[in-house]
Amino acid sequence: MKLEIKNASFAYKNGRTLYENVNFSVESGEMISILGPNGAGKTTLLRATMGLLNWKSGGSLLDGDNIADMPASKLWSKIAYVPQAHNRGGSYTVLQSVLLGMTNQIGLFSTPKEKDIRFAEETLDRLHILHLKDRLCNEISGGELQMTMIARSLVSHAGILILDEPESNLDFKNQMIVLDTLTKLSSEGIGVLFNTHYPEHALRRSTKAILIDNGKVQFGATPSIITEKNIESAFGVKAYIGQFETEHNMIANVIPVGLTKDEEKTEANEEDSDVLATLSIICSKFEESERINAILHEFNDILFGRMGMPHRKRNLYLISVNLDGSKERIKMLAHQLSVLPDVSCKVTYAKEEES
Repeated sequence: MKLEIKNASFAYKNGRTLYENVNFSVESGEMISILGPNGAGKTTLLRATMGLLNWKSGGSLLDGDNIADMPASKLWSKIAYVPQAHNRGGSYTVLQSVLLGMTNQIGLFSTPKEKDIRFAEETLDRLHILHLKDRLCNEISGGELQMTMIARSLVSHAGILILDEPESNLDFKNQMIVLDTLTKLSSEGIGVLFNTHYPEHALRRSTKAILIDNGKVQFGATPSIITEKNIESAFGVKAYIGQFETEHNMIANVIPVGLTKDEEKTEANEEDSDVLATLSIICSKFEESERINAILHEFNDILFGRMGMPHRKRNLYLISVNLDGSKERIKMLAHQLSVLPDVSCKVTYAKEEES
């Protein structure tokens, strides 16, 4: 399934244009994040993407068909939308609210079958909120309501999930539950598009990213979009993007260090010279090896040797890859591998020769 925005522009009713010539796509198995400062138009971009707001020009295509011409029933059987939770729970119980997400399967006025109820409960359990199933939605917290709305989207069997700040109002644990669930769904072939206020969440999870900066919408591979220069330009904040090491992975992090002064200008970080490096990969599920091989094939131009072998006793698959290329390209490869579930990877760079 593919949701594509082509040559789209959006303007408010007063005629003011918000952004022009927007082009991006979300395909099955991709996880794409949208970032931008408050008021940049992140939610507007989502709503226009789904046809809830009208583009001034251009349009949204779902598998080649214009969304504006699609019956609502067909559109919402393929796309599920989770807006921000603002205490709109109503008098339904949590379980009843989740079952409403299955309307396209069971019918608007039909009674849910036992298997439908069981699947809804399994989904609540997956998000660790099964204990809330009999609570009224207007009596639970904003974070609990957010998790309920995410559960409702998951039971719809939609091919693409669109979420507006899904980790807002959630504590650390529930943020991780939501992000882990979205990552898992993406690995299972569902396309995920979400707004976020957290650049580090986008860096660690999304395969591609969208950045809205003063009406300009940039789209591309996550490491090429979420850069120190782009963060400073969009948010007016000096930030450093670095990595810290866990026992499993090198994890990207974004650390803000201060506001940008008006007279300051950001210079591009040049990383043109080639370096030698080794990439170590450990995969805990053999079926992921096909996706790893496909990604490595995309970067064949910087590979000059690889070795892989299974560790049958521990049911692991180990790969070592030698690389010769720019740091930017190597980081891009490592990022694409690091967002895969059940995969650990680390890059070791050779020491640079002293001039």
